[in-house]
Amino acid sequence: MTTPIKLYRTPKSGHSHRAELMLALLGLPYETIDLDMANGAHKAPDFLRISPFGLVPAIDDGGYTLADSNAILAYLVHTYAKGSDWLPSDPKDAAEVQRWLTIAADNIYAGPCAARLVKVFGTSHDHAAAVEKSHDLLKIMETHLDGRDWLATDKITVADVAGYSYVAHAPEGGVDLAPFPNVRAWLERIEQQPGFVGMVTSPIPELA
Repeated sequence: MTTPIKLYRTPKSGHSHRAELMLALLGLPYETIDLDMANGAHKAPDFLRISPFGLVPAIDDGGYTLADSNAILAYLVHTYAKGSDWLPSDPKDAAEVQRWLTIAADNIYAGPCAARLVKVFGTSHDHAAAVEKSHDLLKIMETHLDGRDWLATDKITVADVAGYSYVAHAPEGGVDLAPFPNVRAWLERIEQQPGFVGMVTSPIPELA
């Protein structure tokens, strides 16, 4: 592979970071294209041909375009790391990975992601409800990670990549990670992986 994969993103988007983190951990060449979403770049006709819903992230891999962060994770692994631990083939392990991908799209989105959207981007989400959902999620993750290193299997998988960005940046949404040592240790293990890249940080508000 010689042509870099184009990653359309906004730097403070956890969904965008999810895709970039997967690219980096797989050691794939990529270039980032930052969209000025505040001025409607994500609704421009050229981008809508790549991402019909006008959402980031999206990729262009040699003419093949794809939007949706979790779909991008699966595509990258199936294309460039097929048969690896990132997406296990064992039915039970695969089901565990899928379960955590669903949690990333549901509970993490409704909790840490929504709380951060309010504080970082000024959206109209119910911040108090998002913080409460974050705490509920983190309590479950804390128990789940007691005595284990990774979310789905005994190896790092796309489930960990999908879960990382918004949980790691939960304090930017007013969600305190201090009471959750197992979660913080899990985040640190991901950050220690070869090729890890972080996400642009935002000021941390008074924690709730």
